[in-house]
Amino acid sequence: MKDWYKYLITTILLVLVGLLINYFSEMVSYLLISWVISMVGEPILNFLMLRLRLQKWKFGKSLAAFLTLVILFSMVGMLLWFFTPILISQAVVLSKVDFDSISLALQQPIDLINGWLRSMGLEPGPSASEQVRDLIGGYFDPARISAFFGNLLGNAGSLMIALFSIIFISFFFLKEKGLFSKMILAMVSTGSEPKVQAVITDISQLLTKYFGGIALQMFILMVMISSLLGVLGIKNALLIAFFYGIVNIIPYLGPLIGAVFGCLLTISSNLELDFFSQTIPLLMRVLGVFAIVKLIDDFILQPYIFSKRMQAHPLEIFLVIMIGARIEGIAGMVLAIPTYTIFRVIAKVFLSEIKLVRKITADLQTSQTRNEQK
Repeated sequence: MKDWYKYLITTILLVLVGLLINYFSEMVSYLLISWVISMVGEPILNFLMLRLRLQKWKFGKSLAAFLTLVILFSMVGMLLWFFTPILISQAVVLSKVDFDSISLALQQPIDLINGWLRSMGLEPGPSASEQVRDLIGGYFDPARISAFFGNLLGNAGSLMIALFSIIFISFFFLKEKGLFSKMILAMVSTGSEPKVQAVITDISQLLTKYFGGIALQMFILMVMISSLLGVLGIKNALLIAFFYGIVNIIPYLGPLIGAVFGCLLTISSNLELDFFSQTIPLLMRVLGVFAIVKLIDDFILQPYIFSKRMQAHPLEIFLVIMIGARIEGIAGMVLAIPTYTIFRVIAKVFLSEIKLVRKITADLQTSQTRNEQK
């Protein structure tokens, strides 16, 4: 009876916490983003403190935190400044593609597909030129580009507030190590502080490893794709590699989106070529590069980088990602693994009496025991 009462109270408290988080979702998102930035920037902060010997200064930690944020946001700004104009110009070019000429080259395979659809009792739909136009032109319509930047300017005020809030919070998270933990501990009872502190420490370690693995994976993929496409003489190889590395954080769909983008950019960069005799073989080489990189990523990079970082079964991760996709689409897929990691750590500490919880957190328990032995 006492156990039932305890679980009921715990459930009610979790529901209340969830409602509060939902009500203050913007503030919570700012705090979590700042926490992630502080974890990513901590190695830079430590490097600056040691190399510049700022720990001897009265305001050394503040200066190091400020320089860390400058470095991080400068890197992001430089990437946007370099790639955004190229991406816009290529989108405009794609919007002016002669779809009729492309459809003529693709007429035969499209007719074969349409014939197969008719044999199955399905109506294939529009003509070849309209199918190509809808596939490419719909996503690179100049009106859509103008609308995107119009919405961006319309929400400039909100974006500036969000950016300022994240920078401000990140500065103090970097300056005062453990500030995030203190904020969380201030909201729990004194008796629960050791458990909550253990949860925060484990989550920080796992997420730091995860985001570090993501960054390493992105860098390796960008280098491989840009090098291979550069050897083949593909134009805008660096932009294709950059985009592929970024969207690769989307599980399962990311590599497909990156490959489609690479093919579209290859088409727009080689409009002077004969589509059937020259562009299609070029696309085959580009797809070959993506296939090779995907195999290396699946069988070498991901097992090596992530095998000991998440301590979760691959099937378990797959199901979690599918649940995230069902709840929040692509954003849910991206956030599924970090969210599940947080849930597992919290469940391991506070709900270890439940058999299912013990099962899904067994790897975390084993990892923790090994670390304690070391």
